Amino acid sequence: MQLVYSNAQLVLVVNAQNTLQEAGIESQLKNEFLAGAAGDLSPFDTWPELWVSPADVDKASALIDAISSVQGSDWRCRECGEENGSAFEQCWKCSEERPDA
Repeated sequence: MQLVYSNAQLVLVVNAQNTLQEAGIESQLKNEFLAGAAGDLSPFDTWPELWVSPADVDKASALIDAISSVQGSDWRCRECGEENGSAFEQCWKCSEERPDA
């Protein structure tokens, strides 16, 4: 098995696993419950990981790259100037709508 994706947010790793499953690629999720060990271990060592067989690495990586690029980029609020993450549709500080939403 070979590591193809890791992220601090379990929901993003599970989303990638679901995408691979829909494409017929079997995967294994590791470190799913290791977040509680952060502090005793390096935070990066506790991130959930998605592993696939070596034969599926290229196809899996391409699919994960495709869904990762859809998430968009961070944006700056035109009302208060606050930097917001790509997942926010409204400014977290002043609730102004995202300009392209």
